[in-house]
Amino acid sequence: MANPLAGVIEGVDRYQRSHTWLGYPLAVTKKFGDDEAGKQAALIAYYGFFSLFPLILVLVTVLGFFVGHNSKLQSQVVHSVFSRFPMIGDQIRHNVGSLKGSGLALGIGVAGALWGGMGVVRAGQSAMDAVWHVPRKERPNFVKSRLRALLLLTVLGAGVLATIFLTGVATAGTGHSLVTKVIAIVVSTIVNFGVFLAAFKLLTVADVSWRELVPGAVVAAVAGMILQALGTYIVGHTFKSASQTYGTLGVVIAMLSWIYLQAQVFLLAAEINTVRVHNLSPRSLVADDPTEADERVLAGLARTEERKPEEDVDVSFDEVTKAS
Repeated sequence: MANPLAGVIEGVDRYQRSHTWLGYPLAVTKKFGDDEAGKQAALIAYYGFFSLFPLILVLVTVLGFFVGHNSKLQSQVVHSVFSRFPMIGDQIRHNVGSLKGSGLALGIGVAGALWGGMGVVRAGQSAMDAVWHVPRKERPNFVKSRLRALLLLTVLGAGVLATIFLTGVATAGTGHSLVTKVIAIVVSTIVNFGVFLAAFKLLTVADVSWRELVPGAVVAAVAGMILQALGTYIVGHTFKSASQTYGTLGVVIAMLSWIYLQAQVFLLAAEINTVRVHNLSPRSLVADDPTEADERVLAGLARTEERKPEEDVDVSFDEVTKAS
């Protein structure tokens, strides 16, 4: 029996192939699935969740050393930090904000951030290399990958902490007016763009230029601000009247989910760059009528499995005859 939806799918397929506004997003989404980017996002979220609180502890502790316990600047910067992570509850927010500069706290924070951060970077490297179809034989080996991850963690981690701090400083003297919100949004978007652009470039060994990565970085920065605003709204309307126990559990679940969503957006933005650079659009919605972009994606996926220097994967396609 013929599929009653076959005609509808074929009609949509013909339309999206000739209309970039629909075909391009579909190609990005389909490649996201082909690369199993959802699994990579889950791994990034796992390590990201465990590295987040140590990173905040490091920032607040260092801040305590330099600006003092009762400094207004410290309070404003801490508020700026937590505004970027809206899923963190008020109790955690107040307790962390009261920390003084402590060598022990700094040591614990650095150790925790190093462990979790290394996991985030290595997961990010694997995801970016998969997105760009880098053959396994060209990826860094066990030792080089960890040394490179340590270097990237230092660069990207310092960049993230610096941008959070600068955002707090930029809004420290403007109160809570409309000007404050505008400045915070502008500064956060600009620095997020810079961090995403650096991450897209540094997390892969693929030969790609900075200019080719700009569209994805713009999308990631804007989407990040939207997610931040959405998270703030959800927290304000969901956990406001929750009990202490329920609220804490809810925050943990929501925080992990929110980081996972952020990781998915990050990888989707990376796919935007890949599809654009390698001309991987339009894709087919009909299995027996592939496009040239489909064949390029399948060839790239096959070549990623080259594991030895002497191994070369050659991909060819037979002509497909559509069923009548």
